[in-house]
Amino acid sequence: MKWQGNRRSSNVEDRRGKSSGRMGGGGFNPMLIGPLLKILFSKTGLVIVGVLIAFSVLTGTNPLSFLNGLLGGGGGSQGFTTESNYTPSAEEDRLAAFSETILADTEDVWNALLENYREPTLVLFSGQVSSACGLASSATGPFYCPGDEKLYIDLSFFKEMEVKLNAPGDFAQAYVIAHEVGHHIQKIMGITSQMEQLRREVSEKEYNQYSVRLELQADFLAGVWAHHSQQSKGWMERGDLEEALNAANAIGDDRLQKQATGRVMPDSFTHGTSAQRMKWFKKGFDSGDLSQGDTFNASTL
Repeated sequence: MKWQGNRRSSNVEDRRGKSSGRMGGGGFNPMLIGPLLKILFSKTGLVIVGVLIAFSVLTGTNPLSFLNGLLGGGGGSQGFTTESNYTPSAEEDRLAAFSETILADTEDVWNALLENYREPTLVLFSGQVSSACGLASSATGPFYCPGDEKLYIDLSFFKEMEVKLNAPGDFAQAYVIAHEVGHHIQKIMGITSQMEQLRREVSEKEYNQYSVRLELQADFLAGVWAHHSQQSKGWMERGDLEEALNAANAIGDDRLQKQATGRVMPDSFTHGTSAQRMKWFKKGFDSGDLSQGDTFNASTL
């Protein structure tokens, strides 16, 4: 994939080397640590701890939230970030530049296809990150948070794709980013809010079926991006399409379940089978036509 030298997006937050968490709204006050510890380890403190435990049992609340309030000065919850002496490797910086370039191209494609397109932000993180959807670790994998309209990715995932999933290649990585942008398109189209409503109305088994259709549509939208990107830039090389299809195959529910447990449980599928994921990406790539991506009303997936 000939991506070098192309425009890089400015809608990027680089949080690599920064650790995120949640705490009381007033912010952490280190001056309170000493006095608080003295209280907790006194006779009075033991009574307070007992009261907190009883209170948590009766109300179902977490007693630590009260202590967070003391440490933070009370008043709700907010995120905090600490920085470490993190130095990204040359390979990580190359992957960051690559991701910013792919995001920029999705901006070009979707601005041309959709009126009043809102460009999402890409957040690069390492280890753990705080989003409007809550805390997440690298183990979560790349994800899109509709609450803040941001894509989150730990660049180490690309190495896991290559080593653990046997899905190497830069176009496989581009497919992952384009898939998450696909979820942003769904947010813009109102599909995400409809899914949130369904979650409250149907059983878990039924919701999983809708979730599969949501994910397959995001695969389709990734294919639509690839179609128009290739038409405008022609930067795909021999084998690139196969890389994306191989990645889609590697992350099918049936294949992942088989590898993890030796069993396949279709009722628990949330993203679709390997065959379905490849099919819908390829359909988007071949057609480039948004009207062909209504997975929710498709008779067969």
